[in-house]
Amino acid sequence: MPKLKTKKAAAKRYRVTGTGKIKRNKSNTQHILGKKTTKRKRKLRHATLVDKTVSNSVKKRLLPYA
Repeated sequence: MPKLKTKKAAAKRYRVTGTGKIKRNKSNTQHILGKKTTKRKRKLRHATLVDKTVSNSVKKRLLPYA
């Protein structure tokens, strides 16, 4: 059986932690920032983990060797 290809778009958006969880950046940080509060923009800076219900499909379909 041939090797599975990683979806490169997903590889750029997600990282796998040492414990096997999937890390992602938050959205709404690119433009139209003037109407967002400083507190909201500050909280958007930090990465977060992908929800458990979605992480299995991300691992299997997009990052097969994660």
